[in-house]
Amino acid sequence: LLSVQCRGDLRQQQRGPPSDQRWCGAPGGGEDHRPQPGVRFSGGAGGQGAAIGQEDLPSFGGLMTLHPADPADRIIVALDGMAPEQALRFAGQVEGLRWVKVGLELFVQAGPEVVAQLREMGLRVFLDLKFHDIPATMAGACRRAAALGAELITVHACAGSEALKAAQAAAVEGAQGAGQPAPTLLAVTVLTSWEEQRLQRELAIAQGIAERVPALAQLSATSGIGGCVCSPLEAAALRAQHPEPFALVTPGIRPKGAAVGDQARVMGPAEAIAAGASQLVIGRPITKAEDPSAAFAACCGELLG
Repeated sequence: LLSVQCRGDLRQQQRGPPSDQRWCGAPGGGEDHRPQPGVRFSGGAGGQGAAIGQEDLPSFGGLMTLHPADPADRIIVALDGMAPEQALRFAGQVEGLRWVKVGLELFVQAGPEVVAQLREMGLRVFLDLKFHDIPATMAGACRRAAALGAELITVHACAGSEALKAAQAAAVEGAQGAGQPAPTLLAVTVLTSWEEQRLQRELAIAQGIAERVPALAQLSATSGIGGCVCSPLEAAALRAQHPEPFALVTPGIRPKGAAVGDQARVMGPAEAIAAGASQLVIGRPITKAEDPSAAFAACCGELLG
């Protein structure tokens, strides 16, 4: 097996110099949406000034530029429930697709190489493995994930400040060592499948979701993490507390007419962006559609109003 560094060098040779790269699905090359290191989110809702507790923090993470006028940049399609070959085939068939999410199931089955394969197709990767371990282990995992070229990487906020700081520093180090853009780490606060009474009962937590989410988001921000994964119902409150470039990535998005499924706290695409979300994770409404390209275009259309 090739090392991560060797695979990165090989992928760069295969792709050629940056000027030769074109975005997958962009006729004639079109506008270049590829990431560059150290750039930031732009556009969308949000207040002015520094986020609470972040005034004196160093800038550790890679904060990516989005193109707010183009809704395709806002939508991350979750490749959940797919075999590796199916995921790659699907990603190559959806017209205009720019972002994909690789979760635990696909990563365990396909291994790190699936990230490289998706990037070779011109796609940007959200690696959603929700790391939660002791600081040294989280740091090592984030270092490896960043070296693969994943641009969004999830960690559990409840791992604590020491682990979050170690993970953030290691992710930057891993990306730099592999010649990849610095990723944005996203802290998971409360999973969108939790209902409040069950959360409190099963985990013996006195806080309600409305208290626990901002507390964990604040812990993450003061630890140097670049954003959070949150329910769209929590986006407005978190955006008021954490102005951009702090990223808010929201699952639990259900376009018009889509089934809610196993998500307990959901919202439509346009509503979530208006509430302050940076990007939206959408899975089954697109992946299970008869025409995924049309379903993706419809989601983009909802963002355009």
